Amino acid sequence: MATVNGSIVLIALPEIFRGIGINPLSPGNTSYLLWMMMGFLVVTAVLVVTFGRLGDMYGRVRMYNMGFAIFTVASILLAVTWMHGTAAALWLIGWRIVQGVGGAFLFANSTAILTDAFPARQRGMAQGINVVAGISGTFLGLLLGGLLAPISWHCVFLVSVPFGVLGTFWAYTSLQDSGVRRRTAMDWWGNITFAVGLIALLVGITYGIQPYGGHTMGWTNPWVLAAVIGGVVMLVVFTIIESKVIEPLFHLRLFRIRSFSAGNVANLLASLGRGGLQFVLLIWLQGIWLPQHGYSFTDTPLWAGIYLVPLTIGFLVAAPIAGVLSDRFGARMFTVSGLAIVIVSFVLFMSIPVNFSYPVFALILLVNGVGTGLFSSPNRADVMNGLPANTRGAGAGMAATFQNAAFVLSIGLSFTLIVIGLSHSLPSTMFNGLVDQGVPASTAQTVSALPPIGVLFSAFLGYNPMEQILGPQTLSALPDSGAYVTGRAFFPNLISGPFSDGLVAAFVFSITMLLIALVASFLAGPGRGAEPGLGDAEAVGVPPEDSGVGAGMIPARRSEDTTTSGHFR
Repeated sequence: MATVNGSIVLIALPEIFRGIGINPLSPGNTSYLLWMMMGFLVVTAVLVVTFGRLGDMYGRVRMYNMGFAIFTVASILLAVTWMHGTAAALWLIGWRIVQGVGGAFLFANSTAILTDAFPARQRGMAQGINVVAGISGTFLGLLLGGLLAPISWHCVFLVSVPFGVLGTFWAYTSLQDSGVRRRTAMDWWGNITFAVGLIALLVGITYGIQPYGGHTMGWTNPWVLAAVIGGVVMLVVFTIIESKVIEPLFHLRLFRIRSFSAGNVANLLASLGRGGLQFVLLIWLQGIWLPQHGYSFTDTPLWAGIYLVPLTIGFLVAAPIAGVLSDRFGARMFTVSGLAIVIVSFVLFMSIPVNFSYPVFALILLVNGVGTGLFSSPNRADVMNGLPANTRGAGAGMAATFQNAAFVLSIGLSFTLIVIGLSHSLPSTMFNGLVDQGVPASTAQTVSALPPIGVLFSAFLGYNPMEQILGPQTLSALPDSGAYVTGRAFFPNLISGPFSDGLVAAFVFSITMLLIALVASFLAGPGRGAEPGLGDAEAVGVPPEDSGVGAGMIPARRSEDTTTSGHFR
């Protein structure tokens, strides 16, 4: 449910903004668009570590259940939005952020709950199912957004409510905490510096893709530079604090466990390489390929989700199989081979023309999904298997932070690289194309000088880009009243060449990140499941799970349920 809501809004944004009476492409409204897209992701990235630590202290199931309840309440309040204009946009953004808080509780504790419940020899299977649920929800959200938004944009949020209500009661009545609790003082300085640093960094990256002054991007904006640099400095301060305090938010000593440190580096870089793929493919399909093959711009959001289904199928097939087999043969062969397959798929994406043959494109999507599935669940199980039992919530939160933050960063970098590629040739291509169709040279010059990000957002939202850019007055003065310029062939053919340059830049960056992630996965070791024992806890300097009951610590239960048998409580 949480991952469905992370993507369902992407496809439904045009209907949402039409419903509340706001043009998201107007300069003053771009921030609303960015926060509707990115707010949920930013909040979950920032809070998962803190909520994972709270799960270690007060019970992972309790925190998980709280997340379900918060998410459901926020979904109800989003679905009943009655306002219009700016008030409605702020209301939606605010409750989307609250949804992100609920999602952070879920993301932070679900992995740790599964690790507590299953023995080490079955965790690959368990994490595989969990990862499948999460990733498939992302792509299911694209389909649901396309199907529900034309009926009513309220349905986009309403669809979560019955599942949220059922899930909340089910979780409260069925889940029992079998984990180890260790109540300690909260690391407030660590929480504050981490939250401020990561929020500043991610917000700076988000606003960096907006135009600034006469520049196509916002990377020269003093506020963006201050946010990015200040965020990095604050995270450095956070690292120093964590090395000094007795009970840190980030257990830096956990990075002495090779499977945890190398696995997280691999996951971080893989997420950085793959995170923006969804946006790149959606723009490719919605702005170019679908209109070239007879789809109207307003129908492209739904069909883009449908045409990406092979990616989901590949993942759904590979992830659970890889999880089960990694329990038996170790994680490394699956994580390394999975990343190698993903790299091959990116090379294949670069080699096909922008106006591709769909069977070829679908096969590459399938290959990419298989590679992602082979990597994801063994990597997650390997990272969690190496942790002492009383740090699993914090460890799971740290892993989720790396993944979510890298995902947001990847989106910003992907947009940036595509815009850089477009900026070289799009202005001259657009000027010549418009003049050839009878648009006055002065108007064509003005339009061709507009930031390319506006063209990308227009295509991404399912608007007709030329209709938005030229306006009714210019179109009505053309010989055919703008019928050809606003048709399905002109804009896709116009942008194909410049967009190809941007694609190459984005994919080269992704391949570079994935290659480094592959090396990190190899260094993580074989990764055959093993229950961490007392020696592992002592090795990293973390108090072992049954080292005492003082300071409010609840004694650990050396239960067969959680260590050696297949049963769970």
